[in-house]
Amino acid sequence: MKKTIIKIILKVTFVTNILFLLNCKAQTATDYINHYNDVVPKLNGIIPNKIQFYNQNFSSLQNEMLNKNVQPNGWIYDTKISSSNKYYVLKLFFVDMAMLRVSSKNSFQYPLVIITFENEIPFPQVQSLMEQYHAVWDPNVAQFFSNMKIEKIEFTGVKGYDSEDYSE
Repeated sequence: MKKTIIKIILKVTFVTNILFLLNCKAQTATDYINHYNDVVPKLNGIIPNKIQFYNQNFSSLQNEMLNKNVQPNGWIYDTKISSSNKYYVLKLFFVDMAMLRVSSKNSFQYPLVIITFENEIPFPQVQSLMEQYHAVWDPNVAQFFSNMKIEKIEFTGVKGYDSEDYSE
């Protein structure tokens, strides 16, 4: 019952965030492709060395992204196992909601970095950040995750905006 309520709250929060962010300027497929082609090579520059961030604080990966001039637009948190109510996963989005809508409409890939932490993400605090920042990446959100140790990193949607291959 408690898990169901939490999942409902998360869905309502996510929908609220989408409606909030959809007030952005309309984007075209060309805008999306240009943005994708700017962001993905920077992410691809991190992939070959991603294991160097394992067992390191999130801040080291965040600094590498900043050094590559790539910054997340949004984020969500998730469980390692679908039936669990313990959160270990941070998913970083590199497109805003308007671009995500263009991506979906055109069946384009969108870049995503999935970070699994060694320790559980404290639920009340992460939920509060989600509500406060409406899933928009912010320095305060980065600070919250900064000292969490990374267990694993996955990159998806980085094989081309029109690729059907979601692997790294």
